[in-house]
Amino acid sequence: MHLDIKTEDFRFDGSKKATIKDLPTSVAPLYEDKKDYKKLLEEYREEIDDLQNMMYAHDRYSLLLIFQAMDAAGKDGTIKHVMSGVNPHGVEVSSFKRPSETELDHDFLWRTYKKLPGRGKIGIFNRSYYEEVLIVKVHPGILTGSQRLPKEAVLDMDKVWEGRYASINQMETHLSNNGTQTLKFFLNLSKEEQRQRFLARLNTPSKNWKFSGGDVKERGYWDKYMQAYQDCINATGSPHAPWYVIPADDKKNMRLIVSAIILDHLKKLDMSYPSVDEERKAQFQQYREMLNNE
Repeated sequence: MHLDIKTEDFRFDGSKKATIKDLPTSVAPLYEDKKDYKKLLEEYREEIDDLQNMMYAHDRYSLLLIFQAMDAAGKDGTIKHVMSGVNPHGVEVSSFKRPSETELDHDFLWRTYKKLPGRGKIGIFNRSYYEEVLIVKVHPGILTGSQRLPKEAVLDMDKVWEGRYASINQMETHLSNNGTQTLKFFLNLSKEEQRQRFLARLNTPSKNWKFSGGDVKERGYWDKYMQAYQDCINATGSPHAPWYVIPADDKKNMRLIVSAIILDHLKKLDMSYPSVDEERKAQFQQYREMLNNE
């Protein structure tokens, strides 16, 4: 039996404005203990898997899940724990790090567009084209540096961001018109919880590999990042491509909420398994008899 999670509480689809500083990074536990959490998560996984199988057979829709967050918020773990029970044939995960030279020679949407899910599949973006209005907005020198944009394209920075928001909205509308719904998750981690997780990485030998000095440096831009996320969510949230701001200080809670949102959206798709006509049913009966008589 699923939890009664009011997913609309976390949803931003253009009907209301997000103010990041007023949004919670934690909520009351949705599980009784670790055993209960595992049981609830497994129930979500099984139902998500069933609906993804139907989506694959129906072959009309696809789902794009985008995960954005500050470092150590738990993007990798959320993707792993929520989607591990789904048939890997129907799920494609893409991670986007620093652009390659080839990617930098194209527009900012090019490298992600190539990774969009085909019909019947769930595509997962671990970071995405939204980096171009997040990290690039916090560090605008990237535009005139590594991105090598023409001078006239970056004379007015406000127009740069407005243009990029518009390009993103147009693409997500285009995807929706062609059967791909986009769900965008901002894992809302508190600065203090990030500090504790960085310390855990430093103090635990098996986690040392996860630590980067650059992550600590980026903490100095925390307020600018929060403003960039807020601007982005308010500029690009829509009914067909909503943002969900998920409290991320409790990883178990976060995974349950994300699971509930994915399941809600899969249930709303008008899907069914392909019907079998009478001629095909007769053929099935012949094959059944052949197999039974072996």
